[in-house]
Amino acid sequence: MAQSDTKTSARALDALFQDYAYRAFVRPRTGIVYNGYVPYNLTGMKIVAMRLRSGSLRTRGVKIYKEFGIPIGVTESPYVERLVLVYQNLGNWSKTYYPLRGYTYLSPVLGLLAYDASNLTATNLPGLEIRASGDPLSITFQDMMSAPAGSVAKCVRFDLHGLTNFSNATSGNTCSTTEQGHFSIVVESVAPSPSPSPRREKKKSNSKVWIIVGPVLGGLALLVLLAFLVLWLHKYKHRKKMEGEALQMT
Repeated sequence: MAQSDTKTSARALDALFQDYAYRAFVRPRTGIVYNGYVPYNLTGMKIVAMRLRSGSLRTRGVKIYKEFGIPIGVTESPYVERLVLVYQNLGNWSKTYYPLRGYTYLSPVLGLLAYDASNLTATNLPGLEIRASGDPLSITFQDMMSAPAGSVAKCVRFDLHGLTNFSNATSGNTCSTTEQGHFSIVVESVAPSPSPSPRREKKKSNSKVWIIVGPVLGGLALLVLLAFLVLWLHKYKHRKKMEGEALQMT
């Protein structure tokens, strides 16, 4: 999937989740968490919604909202009287909507987006920008694999424009952010060791053959040399003997 297609599909998923999250507000109450339902073809994902007063979010924050901790001082732009925080957990769909070349996911991608709560039947709402003016928001990942030995876990944030930002994880499974977006913990993928080239294998194989054949050929050459030497000595002795007999006759 091309990067532009991935970005488009991720934004379409956000719009779909906003619609299904708002459907969970059958009898909405402020500050209550409502579990939404996703379409059957997206089984494995989770969405949650919570409606808040803008002033309450800014002055009180939200101590625990799923894996997110929202401190005092968070504001939204543009300003609205009430807003809805939509939580997303992409589960095993994380790599599909947020592919990250060269990295392996240790946790699912989690999203936190904000929308205007003035009309809870509205669809395709534009997202609000939320920003921490003091302490950052925290994300404590609970469903997370251990990092391979020698690897360093990193936090990754995907903004709504498809850009990625990496930062160091704290306490192994906690990330921080000052803005909304999608988040996960990743490690760099370990590339498999390149297999030796056929040429090198052939060269190595030829070397092994010469290691075996070389001494054999050397031994044969030595035997041939010894045979010639014995034959020469035999002929030399025979010639001397003939010369001696000739002298005796004279």
